[in-house]
Amino acid sequence: MRGTGSAVTSEFNLEHAVWTVPAERMKMRLPHRVPLSRQVIGYLRELQSLTGATGNVFPAFHTSRRTMSENTVNNAFRRMGYGPNEVTAHGLRTTASTLLNESGRWSPDAIERSLAHMDTNAIRGIYNRGLYWGERTAMHQWWSDYLDQLREGVEVEPLTGHAYDLRRA
Repeated sequence: MRGTGSAVTSEFNLEHAVWTVPAERMKMRLPHRVPLSRQVIGYLRELQSLTGATGNVFPAFHTSRRTMSENTVNNAFRRMGYGPNEVTAHGLRTTASTLLNESGRWSPDAIERSLAHMDTNAIRGIYNRGLYWGERTAMHQWWSDYLDQLREGVEVEPLTGHAYDLRRA
């Protein structure tokens, strides 16, 4: 996994709630900063107690010198009963993008910047260098809170009035 799975602890600043992915691991070869929610910081601290304060955040099962592969995550989904056409590790980005856009709470620019996407309009992409950091920070916290509510079985408000159950979509 080029992104999350390849993360090393030195990329995380838990005090400032930010993960900085180095340019060499990014498709556009630019560093990418990711705001961390309270929940993610808690999970990272818990992981550090298991994997250590240095090295890979998600080490491979057979050796801590290598990172967990995307196939490891996909195989976990299969063991949970999800088929390859239902859930994939990379597909979680699509799910997040869709639900964040449908929520109507966040600007498309902030969502796309969180996914490290560049503007598809070449001219706009040259001139718009906004990071949308404040909005992205709030969005990441909202997303973690939303996932917590789904996990706890709390009835969540429908996104933009859709009648379907998002937990089944």
